[in-house]
Amino acid sequence: MKLMEVSSLSVSVFLSFMERHSFKHVVIGLIFSMTLLPSRSGSLAPCNFPAVFNFGDSNSDTGGLSAAFGQAPAPNGETYFHAPAGRYSDGRLIIDFIAESLGLPYLSAYLDSVGSNFSHGANFATAGSTIRPQNTTRSQSGFSPISLDVQSVQFSDFHRRSQISNKQGVFDKLLPKEEYFSQALYTLDIGQNDLTAGYKLNLTTEQVKAYVPEVLRQFSDAVKRVYDQGGRAFWIHNTGPVGCLPYVLDRFLITAPQVDKYGCASPFNEVAQYFNQRLKDVVIQLRKELPLAAITYVDVYSVKYTLISQAKKFGFKRPLVACCGHGGKYNFNNSVRCGGKITVNGKEILIANSCRNPSVRVNWDGIHFTEAANKWIFEQIANGSFSDPPMPLKMACQRMDH
Repeated sequence: MKLMEVSSLSVSVFLSFMERHSFKHVVIGLIFSMTLLPSRSGSLAPCNFPAVFNFGDSNSDTGGLSAAFGQAPAPNGETYFHAPAGRYSDGRLIIDFIAESLGLPYLSAYLDSVGSNFSHGANFATAGSTIRPQNTTRSQSGFSPISLDVQSVQFSDFHRRSQISNKQGVFDKLLPKEEYFSQALYTLDIGQNDLTAGYKLNLTTEQVKAYVPEVLRQFSDAVKRVYDQGGRAFWIHNTGPVGCLPYVLDRFLITAPQVDKYGCASPFNEVAQYFNQRLKDVVIQLRKELPLAAITYVDVYSVKYTLISQAKKFGFKRPLVACCGHGGKYNFNNSVRCGGKITVNGKEILIANSCRNPSVRVNWDGIHFTEAANKWIFEQIANGSFSDPPMPLKMACQRMDH
């Protein structure tokens, strides 16, 4: 696969991305991609990742929260798994498509003790996770107590104990080999909940921005801890346009002037963009401090915003309306979320059900994306078109001079 080989869809997304950025930066990017990359591609070989270890929130949770607090209810999972499968979507997530593309099985959630196989990695993500620990309970705020620092502790414990078990010949077929930890791909997709947490506390946009540096300091510390245990290849997603989520549009007070031409809440997207710029700065600093690491920063924000703002162009419909939900402008009710039931005459009735055709919808349940949208997003980012450095996923172990 050539480094600059992109799909027609990726080209369309990239052109849309250029429209929202200064011409100067676009020219610089094009010169870089057209001159530097071809000269390097001949000397770089695809990586052979034997495992993936993932850290994150509901965007990449494959069963962690379900194992701890009860299964994500039907109709979650209906499209691909045909039953609830620990994912807050009708089917597969971006992390599932990452595993597929690398020829690896789907990641088992670290917290799931039934039927799990960790021989090719583990998933420490849980829905509702934040980078910075929250001073609230899950019942109070909806956030998971398994923040990124806890996930990194779980990884450390998993690393240590799995190798002890391997040496004893216990469960060795279900655990990764020692060398896999240094050869694996480490994926991180987290931060969205840290932003909405401030708004839930009635903080202003400026107040939310003010705590972002501390959140990202803790993010940086977590990456360093993984690096200290042998992690070398990191694939880091920035956060998406939270102002385009039905959940945000329905729950928070947004005035008409704050709504952009596509129907998204500008203040929330501005905070996400601020977070992403600071995250990119952190990644640049990490490259200096971790010289043996290959760290790829992936701009999923631009891809998701393009999909939402130009949904019809890419074969999707009603991007700001949840497929699975109940009532209101956005088909979202925070009290009766996807899979929600009410009791009538002693009988439970499902009222927050799936739409007829999730394959043409962007948003699944007001917060998360449909499998079709996740697949589309993955196809745009996998070839490196939205990465810094512009490396395809399969070459993410390769370090470039920055």
